Amino acid sequence: MAPKNWTKETFTLNTGAKIPAIGLGTWQSKPGEVREAVKAALQGGYRHIDTALAYGNEKEVGEGIKDSGVPREEIWVTTKLDNPWHKRVEDGINSSLKSLGLDYVDLYLMHWPSSTDPNDLKKHLPDWDFKDTWAEMQKLPESGRVKNIGVSNFAIKNLEKLFADSRTKITPAVNQIELHPNNPSPKLLDYLKEKGIHATAYSCLGSTDSPLYKNEKLKKLAENKGKSVQQVLLMWGLQRGSSVIPKSVTASRIMGNFQLDGWELTDEEMKEINSLPERFKVCGDSWLPVKVFFGDDE
Repeated sequence: MAPKNWTKETFTLNTGAKIPAIGLGTWQSKPGEVREAVKAALQGGYRHIDTALAYGNEKEVGEGIKDSGVPREEIWVTTKLDNPWHKRVEDGINSSLKSLGLDYVDLYLMHWPSSTDPNDLKKHLPDWDFKDTWAEMQKLPESGRVKNIGVSNFAIKNLEKLFADSRTKITPAVNQIELHPNNPSPKLLDYLKEKGIHATAYSCLGSTDSPLYKNEKLKKLAENKGKSVQQVLLMWGLQRGSSVIPKSVTASRIMGNFQLDGWELTDEEMKEINSLPERFKVCGDSWLPVKVFFGDDE
């Protein structure tokens, strides 16, 4: 079989919707930079843009979408409900749509399974949790403002809790999670597959100044293929069946991350990357009022 042209590939969600395999992540992208980054990505062929209320850059993301000249219906836009808004799902989506300047988003995610008290971010709401939030989010698709709903940063334990709730009628279409060779989460991925939930990988390059860029094994493997370490990391993610949303605000890097057509990693190369022993997480849960990672992903 010929290698795939990943820049044109999609993954089919449990709703039948098709999410583009490669997107532009905008976490930690400053408002002043992100408008140009989104425009450059879309004009360069990207068709999937990921943002969130918590990033504080939805307005600029929306402007970049408009600047690009690419028709709205060709673009997949994901945004997320922020933790202090769990009790105000309706306000949350309306705020995001207003900032983005859009009538709808393709995917709306619960950013974290933490219903944080808006008056005290160190506290969790006593009378509300993510199961209540999901019950509210389930009402959104029929409103037409949200095409698909999903979750983010959900471990197996919290997904089990969600499925055990009698109000859960809709299975999340996506779980957006941190995935890279030093946080590979095979057990969680198997669980998601079994439940028909697609995984999108954030921090798929291991974030800015990633230790993965200095990994000798990866550097050698990339060099032998005439590719960058970043391209190898993205291909590893794609070949494991997850969509990837590398973040960059530099036009040359944005396009470098998109050079994923017509080549692939062999089974041996995949095995070699899978065998990297180091473990780290870019994004932990110590800043949240509740624990959301339980070591049940590997």
